[in-house]
Amino acid sequence: MAKATARHILVETQEACEDLKTQIENGQDFAAVAAEFSACPSGQSGGALGEFGPGQMVKEFDEVVFSAELNKVHGPVKTQFGYHLIEITSRED
Repeated sequence: MAKATARHILVETQEACEDLKTQIENGQDFAAVAAEFSACPSGQSGGALGEFGPGQMVKEFDEVVFSAELNKVHGPVKTQFGYHLIEITSRED
């Protein structure tokens, strides 16, 4: 069964999400940005979500985690919770 580990940053607006993505691409540490800005409790652990399988996260999140490139920041990804930046740290198919 497929499984993955990922970390994310959750914010309310697409603009905030794009701004944080730019900061990370310019050298800011993903975990530090997550701790400071993420609206998700996982922000306190650098955005880490642990290991999960398909269907355990919302559809839009799953589609990125189980298809996109590893170790790259993806997003903004819109879900019912807000806008996410997602970094897939590992995946087994």
